[in-house]
Amino acid sequence: MMSSLFLLILGVSGVCSDSHTLRYYYTAVSGKGSGLPEYSSVGYVDDQQIAHYNSDSRVTRPVAQWMNNEGSEYWEGETQKGKGREAVFRHNVRTAMSRFNQTGGLHSYQGMYGCELGDDGSTTGYDQDGYDGRDFLHLDTKSWIYIPIMHEAQISTQRWNSPDVRVGEIHRIYLQNTCIESLKRFITYGREDLEKRVRPQVKVTGHRSGEVTKLHCQVYGFHPRAVDVKWMRNGRDEVPSDEAKKILPHPDGTYQTRVSVEVFLRDEDTYSCYVDHSSLEEPLTVLWDPNENRTSHIGIIGGVVAVLLVLAIAVIGIILYRRRSGKSPGNVDIPTPNKEDGSSDSSAI
Repeated sequence: MMSSLFLLILGVSGVCSDSHTLRYYYTAVSGKGSGLPEYSSVGYVDDQQIAHYNSDSRVTRPVAQWMNNEGSEYWEGETQKGKGREAVFRHNVRTAMSRFNQTGGLHSYQGMYGCELGDDGSTTGYDQDGYDGRDFLHLDTKSWIYIPIMHEAQISTQRWNSPDVRVGEIHRIYLQNTCIESLKRFITYGREDLEKRVRPQVKVTGHRSGEVTKLHCQVYGFHPRAVDVKWMRNGRDEVPSDEAKKILPHPDGTYQTRVSVEVFLRDEDTYSCYVDHSSLEEPLTVLWDPNENRTSHIGIIGGVVAVLLVLAIAVIGIILYRRRSGKSPGNVDIPTPNKEDGSSDSSAI
């Protein structure tokens, strides 16, 4: 759960068809009893999980089927690296707690480390740490100097940036060389999964409450994960949303998201949902029709009126029949619901 949270906080990608990323997420928690392993790590190529290690199994295992192209020697090496990182991150969470003067409770120290290969051949590196869900420090990949985000991180960044340690330079060599080489190899293994394109489906709806109308744009069934969704007024002005956009996975390997905005409708305004995705040759623009909801309401009302009219005709017919047969309307038999079939004896429409 925490690894997923960190991925959402730190994982950023644009709507690009040919860029790829290799990232590893590390999480250490303080103490037992949380239901989580005290340490875990997961590896991702783009949105595909490729590897997993935790302090319970103490073994790095492939997750994506195509990662079995790496032999046993590779996975044995990754297991040894996993054990080394476990020791480091267990130490980091204890150290961070001491700097924040914390002696108990559940705390987490997390890291994200990896590289990106752009569609133009450019490369980028990432190295970011967080504590208790907030940014702690990160590596500036222009100067290759570590930047403290919290005051408590200054001790670490001063030591890592010192001339005799130069952790940033060590990581620069890895991120620009070894990481990119691994990423290219993994792309070759999983190209069919990584580069599949599934077009998004789009549905727009609106609900009016008083003077405010809330518009929803539901986008679903798309792959890969990166997508750009926004509401537009009159085809040119973006309508900002107060809600955070969440991209959620489907069991079938595709994704879904929803963007909602609140607007005050004016007769001269139109609203449309704009969707850009790497599976599309051109972005989609889906116009919201305010009459659709109105039509559905009219249809429902019309259906109710029709049913009532049929019932009224039936009742009148029964009354006329009873009168002709000599019975008064008060003697009409009304069937009682059968309680044995589970129905209620209260009135129901």
